Amino acid sequence: MSEQPIVFEEWVTADGALIAVARLNAPKALNSLSLEMIRLLTPQLRRWADDSRVCAVWLEAEGDKAFCAGGDIVALYRSMTEPNASGEGEAFFAEEYELDQLIHSFPKPVLCWGHGIVMGGGMGLFQGASHRVVTEGSKLAMPEVSIGLYPDVGAGWFLNRAPGRTGLFLGLTGARMNGADALFTGLADRFIQHQMKADVIGELCQRNWQDEDASAVVGSVLRQFEQQSREALPESPVRHHFDEINQAVDGDSLEAVVGQLTELAGGEGWLAKSVRSLGNASPTSLALFWHHLERCRRDSLTEVLDKELVMSTKALKKGEFAEGIRALLIDKDQQPRWHYATLSEIDDAWLEDFFTA
Repeated sequence: MSEQPIVFEEWVTADGALIAVARLNAPKALNSLSLEMIRLLTPQLRRWADDSRVCAVWLEAEGDKAFCAGGDIVALYRSMTEPNASGEGEAFFAEEYELDQLIHSFPKPVLCWGHGIVMGGGMGLFQGASHRVVTEGSKLAMPEVSIGLYPDVGAGWFLNRAPGRTGLFLGLTGARMNGADALFTGLADRFIQHQMKADVIGELCQRNWQDEDASAVVGSVLRQFEQQSREALPESPVRHHFDEINQAVDGDSLEAVVGQLTELAGGEGWLAKSVRSLGNASPTSLALFWHHLERCRRDSLTEVLDKELVMSTKALKKGEFAEGIRALLIDKDQQPRWHYATLSEIDDAWLEDFFTA
């Protein structure tokens, strides 16, 4: 196996076209996205965009546990706490969002095989793809409020487009979705059993691409295998609890919404388990996401990413993010000392500074 954090390949199709392959290759770290990976993937995608032989891009990951569990937050912690690493965090966010924008606007089909964990920075890559595939093993989430950050990588754009108020619910709770949830919320396009992956690749390579609409070729192949996977599609808890979710996050203030969500924690099942995470979330992160989602409601993806770059750069400097990583992954005491212990204590000026360039 290659030691490179990303492996690039090109598959030759039956008529001599190329399907370009990018494989995240850090399975021991759940393929967490590093600055090195970003700096390898971005220029390669640009080369493929300009290469007339390349008809489509296939984006996947090594191993069965995760497509990408998020950004390399341990490296981000070092950038916030070690003087000689200053500036790396700002570079990470700027270049990560640039990569996300590139995938969203890529001029050729990008098929992303989202098997296993797809969270945080992994969602940024996944959401940009034109053809987003989930499997029976997919676990998607935006859990940043638990580490003192907020749902970023364009979440102000894609969570605002989820049905009803589910985007607000997913961002506040960090709830885990399965493949059926991802389809229902518009965060995935196709459900295909993971065991069919090799067959999907084989069929794509057997197709004729010359003088054909590349997106239609990809779509027809995925549709064929999705139809064969219907019996394996699980129930969608988000769809099942849709009315309850909408009612719980319907409020005129964040305090009211959190209170309504907390009332559900005493129950049983997926919904109760999902809202219990609020007890460990950073109040600042909850407030950041609440305001960010509202302010981005009518923004384009580019406008959202511009705003998130400001917010994330501030998060590197204000301490909440570093404390969340410390408690979860460095000291592992699971006892974060948040800047403000409750929503009611948050200073409005301190919060507003996150949004000020």
